This record gives sequence, structure tokens and C-alpha cells, in this order.
Amino acid sequence: MWSDSETTNDLLGFRVHAELLEALVMDDAILPVTIGVFGDWGSGKSSIMRMMEAQLKDVGDDTVCLYFNGWVFEGYDDAKAALLDSILKVFDDEQRFGITVKKKATQLFKSVNWMRAMGLGFKNVAMPLIMASVGGPVGMATAFSSMLPSGFGERVAGLFKSGEGASEDGKEDASAGSDSLFNEPPEEKAMLVREFRDRFSELIAETKIKRLVVLIDDLDRCSPERLIENLEAIKLFLNVPNTAFVIGADPRIVKHAIEYRYKSRLTSDDPANADARTERISDQFVKDYLEKLIQIPYYLPRLSDPEVETFLSLLFCEKHLEKEAYQKVLGNFNEYRTTNRYGTFGFGEVTTLLGQTDTGELLNNAPLISTLSPVIAEGLKGNPRQIKRFLNSFTLRTRLAKVAKIGTFRLDVLGKLMVLEYIEPELFRKVYDWQAVQHGEPTELAELEQLASDSNYEEMGTKHGAIWKSNRLIRWLLVEPSLTGVDLRDYFWLSRDQLSTSINGASLIPAHIKDLSGELLAYGSNSILRTIAQKAVLSLTEAEQNLLLGMLKQEVIKRPENLKGHRIFFELIDLKMTNALTQYLSALEKTSHLEIPFSLYNDIELIGKRTQEILVLESAYDPKSNIGKRILNKNKKR
Repeated sequence: MWSDSETTNDLLGFRVHAELLEALVMDDAILPVTIGVFGDWGSGKSSIMRMMEAQLKDVGDDTVCLYFNGWVFEGYDDAKAALLDSILKVFDDEQRFGITVKKKATQLFKSVNWMRAMGLGFKNVAMPLIMASVGGPVGMATAFSSMLPSGFGERVAGLFKSGEGASEDGKEDASAGSDSLFNEPPEEKAMLVREFRDRFSELIAETKIKRLVVLIDDLDRCSPERLIENLEAIKLFLNVPNTAFVIGADPRIVKHAIEYRYKSRLTSDDPANADARTERISDQFVKDYLEKLIQIPYYLPRLSDPEVETFLSLLFCEKHLEKEAYQKVLGNFNEYRTTNRYGTFGFGEVTTLLGQTDTGELLNNAPLISTLSPVIAEGLKGNPRQIKRFLNSFTLRTRLAKVAKIGTFRLDVLGKLMVLEYIEPELFRKVYDWQAVQHGEPTELAELEQLASDSNYEEMGTKHGAIWKSNRLIRWLLVEPSLTGVDLRDYFWLSRDQLSTSINGASLIPAHIKDLSGELLAYGSNSILRTIAQKAVLSLTEAEQNLLLGMLKQEVIKRPENLKGHRIFFELIDLKMTNALTQYLSALEKTSHLEIPFSLYNDIELIGKRTQEILVLESAYDPKSNIGKRILNKNKKR
């Protein structure tokens, strides 16, 4: 089994990216700078960040490097303050920087507390509790004066003593004083930000360091609110001399967060062209926002087929070789990559380096890896984390086969079927249905392989559906091993957990898609549902949308009486998500219509006024069901 957490062991040849980014932050001529490292979930951003951290911490005393994981602070009341605190704690080291720097850092800590107080968290939560416990606002101000910048505590007390916090009967009115304090004019808040930035610049100058490098990771795992809070915190440091911020994130998630946070500014006032105009405004706003924040965007490339095969080879080396031999292989791989960036570093190179004796067990996997590499590269889009998760699921099933004493068992057949399970779970079930009534050898699959081999794609679509004509499925059909004449029953027996579960391929579904499905199913109002559904449409690729739709489809099949599952599909159909209507119709074929509430028709009728496509559902429900009868009665009255 393999861990899918970030690592400094470079199995991807990504050190070249880390070294490029290191060179940028070490270039005094371009500081201050903010760099965006962009890539899909699981594409290797975190590993690059960790490589940079390891390297930058050893370059000398004139460089300070901090790694900050935004997701770790997701549950904090003020993510912005968490980032500021983490940066300042670096300088709270008297032994390294001296007492003067420590004092300046302490003062800045107080400024952070002040800025936190200017927000809602302090006003609505901490302040009322403390006022109640110490007997009044004056006592509160005194108790907190040590936490805040000089003069802030006295200012709070002065507000109440001067009568600003008094009610008509002469008694202290806590809310009046607090409103005066927290409803600061924008110019005062701006002055506070400028003062913080100036003091931080003085702190950097006092340390005598040449550069502060802050690596900010996992922002794309945060909620939109927390993600924006972290970006707003970074703004505080823009143009501070000798600073470099490196932000790792999925650009689609960042785009959605900006749209979510500033949606009131992105709405068109032209009803006739609302959707198109709003989309143009949104795209331009997001582009402007990111360009002001990030000077250098850097996009990680997707792994090529040779890189996937190399990655698989090194993963199996990690699993089967002794530590010393494995480190020798890694060293040789790094040398190989400098002279050949396009070839495959496979088992041939490993055997040449170590000899047959030390690679006996490892070589048993060589045919499997060379066979699966092309189909994994295509099906999993060259995503390193998805590849690891695929291999972990693959390993579990091979162990199950061993425990179950399945005799004639081929690893390459299992691997090929698992790739289909991941890229097209519905077709995986279709193949299961075919083989279940044909003693494990489906003639339909044999015919598809022959038609693909003959390049007869039109007949494939006519006989078995247009989806089989897609490039990735044609490649899947053509890749070795051929499944014609192979008894597939044992392989589907190993996959029976995925054939019976309510979540297709759950072990391979990315965490952010599972989270999004949970958010949709837990929506509390129509407006919340609309917001989450828009996030799914805007931020997910088509492949990820299909995974989400597969999960939601199983929810409808399993619980047809639950209105939420149906309404989520209706919202996605209304938002024109690709395949949403097809997947919902497919779910209706496999569930009981008698349990579907008749009131669901009201939703169809309402959405149908703006999205004609959904009206096809009027003929999709069983006429004997309650909802079917409701539709028939409505049609008679028309």
C-alpha cells in the first residue's frame, strides 16, 4: 500500500519545478512577489511545496521559510488571523533574531488581535462573554488592554465612561459602546492596515534577512469563505520588501471562491442578457482579482504516458526493494531525468542498475505496469494521487484474490476492469450485467473489442450506444489484455463491494467530490442548493461531474421518497450540467416510482418555465404512481 500524502521523495521528476520556483524566490530583483502554483487536486502541488521547504531551510540564515497549511485552520473563527499569527511566530525567536525583533513581533501580535477585534468574531462572541464575566464593559476593557495595542483598552473604557455607552436611564449600554468601537469608518480600517504593513516592513528590516518565503498550501480544500480570508491576509503583505508568497491551489476552486464571495458585484443589471453578461463580468472580475494578487502564475503539467509508467515503476520499487537499493534507484532516476526528459525510467533501467538477483520479486510486476500505464494515464488523467489510490484499491483486491484462493487470476485483467470502473462506472455495471447472464464471457464486449480493432466506430455507436465511440473508451478497448474469451466472474466477485454500494467507485472518488455531494444532500434552503449546485457546475471538470452525478444517482435509486435527491438533479439540469438529465432518467429506470412524492411535479412545472429540457420528465414516471397520476391529471386540464 502507498500513502497519498505529500512527500519530498521525487518520483515524478517534479524537482525541476521546485528548483525553478526556488530560483524565483531567491532572486532579489523580483522581490516582493506572489507566485501561484496551480494544478488539479492531487497533481503534486503539496510535494513541490515540501521540496521547496526542505531546500530553502538549508540555504542560510539570510532566508526564513514558513510552510502554512490553510486547511489545518479551516475550523478557526478567523483564518486570516491564523495566517498572520503563524508568520509572526517565526520572528518570536529571541535567540535567533534578538530581543528587539521579538518586541516588534509582540507588538504586531497585538495588532493582529486588534484587527480580529474589528471583525465580527470578537464582537459577537468573545466580547459578550467577557463583559458578562467581569461585570461590565469597563472591566472588559481593562482585562483586555494587555492583549491589544497600546491605547486600545483605554479607548474602549473611555467610550463607556464618556457616556457613549449609556442608556437613557443612565445605565451602561454595552451595545452602544461596542457599535461605536466596531463600526469604524473605512479610512480608519485602511489606516490600521497601512500601519500593520509599515510595522511589518520595519520588523523585516530589523532582522537583517534577505527574504521571507511563505509557502501556503491546501487552500483549495478550504471553504470559499476561509479561502478568501487567507487571500485577503496575503494582501496585507503585498509590496512589503524582501517577501515572497507561494500559493498552491486548484485554480477552479479559487475562481469559484472569488465568485462566491463577491457574487453581489457580479450580477448583471440587464435582464435580457443576464446569464451571458454575468458570466463575462464574473470572468473579468476573477481575472483582475488574481492578477492583482498573483504576479507569477505557474501551472503544473499533466503527467505524460512515459511519466506515468516511470511513476508506477518507482512506486513498485519503493514497495519491493530494500531501503538502500531504493535510494540507489532514486539517485539513478534523478541522473537519468537530467539527460532524458521524455523517456521511461522502467524496470529495464532498474535491473541494469541492481542486477537480476535484487529485483526478482519486482520484475514480476513489470508486464503489469507496462500494460496498465497507457490506460491509467488516460483514465486517471495522469493524476499522481489518483494513481496511488487506484493502486491501493488494486492491491486490496489482489490480496483478497489470494485469500479467497482464486486460481486462474490475472492481474492485468483486474487492472483493466478497474480502470473502466473508475472512468465509466455505469459501463462497468453494464459489462457486469452482460457477463452475469453469459457465464462470465459477454459477447457484447467481444464484439466491441472487434469493432474497435476494425475502426468501425459508427456500428459501435449504433449497436451499443454513442458513449462507446469516445476516444478514451476506444483506447480502453484496444489496450492489452483483450477481455474476449476471458471468464470475468471472479474479477467482478472481487469488485462486488462497488457493485452493491450506493457510491460508485467510492475508494477512488476524490475527497472534494465526496464533500460536494454531502453539501448538496444537506442543503437547507433553495438558495443554498442553488449556490452549491453552481459551484459544482463551475468548478468541476466533466469527468468529476460524472462522478458526482453517479453518487447522486445512487441516492435517488436508494431513497426515491427523499425529495432532496430529485431536487438536486433538477437544479443541475436547470444549470445545464452535462449528463445531469441522462443520469436522472437512468436512476428512474432503477427505482420505485410508487415511492416518489407526487408534490415533486410542482418543481418540474416551475423549472420547466425557464428550462424546457426538464419537461421530458413528464413522460418518464410510471402512470400508476402518484406523481404519474398527478401529471396525467394536469395534462387533461390543459
